[in-house]
Amino acid sequence: MTERLVTGDVAPAFSLPNATGGTTSLADFAGRNLIVFFYPAAMTPGCTKQACDFRDSMAFLQAAGYAVVGISPDPVAKLEKFLARDELSYPLLSDEDHAVALAYAAWGEKKNYGKVYEGLIRSTIVIDGAAKVAVAQYNVRATGHVAKLRRDLKLDVA
Repeated sequence: MTERLVTGDVAPAFSLPNATGGTTSLADFAGRNLIVFFYPAAMTPGCTKQACDFRDSMAFLQAAGYAVVGISPDPVAKLEKFLARDELSYPLLSDEDHAVALAYAAWGEKKNYGKVYEGLIRSTIVIDGAAKVAVAQYNVRATGHVAKLRRDLKLDVA
């Protein structure tokens, strides 16, 4: 497993197929802040909750200067359905060979009900406009994660 990213690391470059038939790359966001969230499986309850949470926060996040992309090991066809079904307003990227998840340390050993297996670790990496890691969060919760991220980024002013 790749060592987890920390603040100040250079974000690994990526270029992946997206749910709208094109390709999305880290370079597409040069000079902009980007939130990359890794989720295990499209259209499952937890991942739907998290994806819709980002969707519902998009106007706020964009106004604060952040773009968002979601990455999962799902094939493009499944991501197309997820995008349409839940009216998601940001790119969903397919990482079927787990190469990007591995580079971001979002693929590794997981435990569920005592069983150990390899899988996607729900993670969020915030990348600044200079392609450096600003925030790296691993094993995040699907529910309430966007609100926590907003607090961690000091985007919510009390």
